[in-house]
Amino acid sequence: MSKTILTVDDSASMRQTIVFTLKEAGYQVIEAVDGKDALQKLAGASAVDLVVTDLNMPNLDGIGLIKEIRAHQKHRFVPIVMLTTESADDRKQQGKAAGATGWVVKPFRGEQLVAVAKKLLGS
Repeated sequence: MSKTILTVDDSASMRQTIVFTLKEAGYQVIEAVDGKDALQKLAGASAVDLVVTDLNMPNLDGIGLIKEIRAHQKHRFVPIVMLTTESADDRKQQGKAAGATGWVVKPFRGEQLVAVAKKLLGS
């Protein structure tokens, strides 16, 4: 059974790139357009093994999403990777404090994202 990754980004073209990259690597992918949508998708999913989220999004940003995920018992220990254009140390610290497992800066290479997913998922 393949692992399921939830990708959260308000940019349709970025989601498309992420989904293509992860599906090519054999993962199942669920898409969400922002943090609120991601929480709804998580609630309806049987299992999500990894979350890849943007930082700057409408409705609920990446930091808020991470805090919400970490507050729920079911998904408390799911690895979460920030995939964002933000590279400032203070933003990374905010992400880490909220519970982010890793940080990848856009633009990214497909093999870079797949390597991070494999490392975190042990596959």
